[in-house]
Amino acid sequence: MAAAAGPWARGLWRACNGLMAAFFALAAYVQVNDPDAELWVVVYMIPAVLTLLVGFNPLVTGNFIWKSVSVIHMLFCMVWAVGLGYYLLLHTQQNILHEEEGRELSGLVIITAWMTLCHSSAN
Repeated sequence: MAAAAGPWARGLWRACNGLMAAFFALAAYVQVNDPDAELWVVVYMIPAVLTLLVGFNPLVTGNFIWKSVSVIHMLFCMVWAVGLGYYLLLHTQQNILHEEEGRELSGLVIITAWMTLCHSSAN
């Protein structure tokens, strides 16, 4: 978050991170009846915790541990998204959101996009 940003901008950024933390936590919660729920709960809970921390204290994005965990998770999500995208390119015959892999790809893209925004807010 820029130093010149007003208090309303900081409050808005905190609120957005709170909403996204709730979104990621809810996404983790609805995975309970998925065949590979253990994996997806972890995939969604990591950004839920990281964005909740940003919501509480936006300066946490400058912390080495926060940066390390977020970068590793983003790289993991990007590699997985590329793999899913390739699979969908070869095997999808209808709208990708009708396939479980397409919805998984969308989740990975949302995670990567939001974590990138959080990561860039440290500058």
